[in-house]
Amino acid sequence: MKKIKFMDCSFRDGFQSCLGARVKTDDFLPALDAAVKAGIDYIEIGGGARFQSLYFYCQEDAFEMMDRCREVVGPNVNLQTLARGVNVVGLSSQSSDIIELHAKLFKKHGITTIRNFDALNDVRNLTASGKYITQYGLKHQVTVTMMGLAPNLNETYAHTPKFYIDRLKEILASGMAFDSLAFKDASGTSTPKTVYETIKQAREILDAEFKGDNRKSISFHTHDTAGMAVSCNMAAIEAGADVIDLAMSPLSGGTCEADILVMYQRLRGTDYTLDIDPEKILNAEKVFEKCMDKYFMPPESMQVSPKIIFSPMPGGALTANTQMMRDNNILDKYDDCIAEMREVVAKGGFGTSVTPVSQFYFQQAFSNAMQGRWKVIDKNGYGKMVLGYFGKTPVAPDPEIVKLASEQLGLEPTTEAVVDINNRNPKLGVKYNTELLEKAGLPVTEENIFIVAACGEKGLKYLQGDKPMGIRYKEADKPKAAAAKGGAYTANVDGKNVAVELNAAGDAYTATVNGKSFTVKVSEGIAAATAAAAPAASGAATALPAPLPGTVMKIMVEVGEEVAADDVILVMEAMKMETEVKAPKAGVIREINVSTSQVVAAGDTLVMIEEK
Repeated sequence: MKKIKFMDCSFRDGFQSCLGARVKTDDFLPALDAAVKAGIDYIEIGGGARFQSLYFYCQEDAFEMMDRCREVVGPNVNLQTLARGVNVVGLSSQSSDIIELHAKLFKKHGITTIRNFDALNDVRNLTASGKYITQYGLKHQVTVTMMGLAPNLNETYAHTPKFYIDRLKEILASGMAFDSLAFKDASGTSTPKTVYETIKQAREILDAEFKGDNRKSISFHTHDTAGMAVSCNMAAIEAGADVIDLAMSPLSGGTCEADILVMYQRLRGTDYTLDIDPEKILNAEKVFEKCMDKYFMPPESMQVSPKIIFSPMPGGALTANTQMMRDNNILDKYDDCIAEMREVVAKGGFGTSVTPVSQFYFQQAFSNAMQGRWKVIDKNGYGKMVLGYFGKTPVAPDPEIVKLASEQLGLEPTTEAVVDINNRNPKLGVKYNTELLEKAGLPVTEENIFIVAACGEKGLKYLQGDKPMGIRYKEADKPKAAAAKGGAYTANVDGKNVAVELNAAGDAYTATVNGKSFTVKVSEGIAAATAAAAPAASGAATALPAPLPGTVMKIMVEVGEEVAADDVILVMEAMKMETEVKAPKAGVIREINVSTSQVVAAGDTLVMIEEK
């Protein structure tokens, strides 16, 4: 009977797929300890979105998290992280020195293995990152990314067994060193037939190339989002895979991996076994369920969705995006975004829907749904991808979309290797990020350099002490009593600022305005900023509305300032995508109706512009 090894993905992909990667270390360490005591010796612990999320939402340091996990599991457990090729653990690609620093620091902080993938399957990106993984003594698991294509698409090469095997042959021809091979289907949309044919051929090729002690194991990773995880895992095992990725309840199934015990049950009576003590695993799952009980689990994270086969979305991206839409009260637009995905994937060149490309796809689909189809090309993600700045797509992107992207971004298409482009960029690399730390008066350590490089401005703010909490606990979704306290306030009533004295009286509040008292209800929320107004205008001013819901990131103008048509007025962030809001005509800024960090709805007035 063949023993199938598995990696427990609960503590990285489980968190990412079901909870937006937002979990405090203190909360999950007891479950990690229970997993090890149950005999689990191969665990995914970080990387992917978990690195950034700790700084953005959890008020924690990712390196400290890795150190604490190593202390809990001891020296012999294989701790693995996920890296996005030249993007390492962010959405933006990096220069060589930051890619090297990633491997150096992850080794220093207790990691055993790094799974190295590229969403476009551009082997140049894998080579640029893989060499440092092996250089610093980590086990290198080189990866081919997979997904199933939506019905009725006519693509005949991308994401077929031949395409995947061609990528494997390219990896072998490159001469890069690696310890194992993984096939990663983050959206769970590949068919069992494709999985079987791909891994069977890969097994034959590797066994012919690497013999004896140098034999290379094959891992398979999939999600249950489309309800096919168990069948695809079985196909992988029968084709010759040595390792499959699984998870523990309460995060298993749905947008996450198949459950360890479910897979164990599927293998009973076959020629394969997981070689576990099911009672010990059951007890570990009970501990894990208790640890996670206080976290809000979005219902879509636990669902099998037939929509996924039409618009492949990885578990982590799906729940992260639905949660952001829920936060902005636009979850009703989700189906509209999903409907745009098929065209966005096809015209973008069929890169695998896994981070960062999955986010590029959704951001562009969101823009198409909210602002009109192809009216705005995402300049930092999708646009740069179709122009070649993230690598070579599996097939050529649609020429019209490439033209639009080039015009909107002011960039020419390129076929140059990503890392070569980045190595010339003066705003990337160790030197640049060291200067940012020095300018901010922060300690210059290798960890801090990497945090700023991988997390950008938010990483710098974290190090400066700006550590917002963005974890979604169950109680956070329940109605809360008003948080206001008595005192003096300025309120805007019908466009006029008035002095208000607020006094608490039990659950009610009394507001005194101009000597008159009113009983008022006070609730949590963000009020619209008081408009800053210019001197009286001679002509009528026109409102500039928000083109989509989001957060005001930067205001580029001042009241009284003259602007030309198409000048950038402000920058908004929505779904991790920055959108420039431009002046529709020349004029003078008469009012600014929002402030930085303010959340606005689509159609809210941002500024008032008077035509000159």
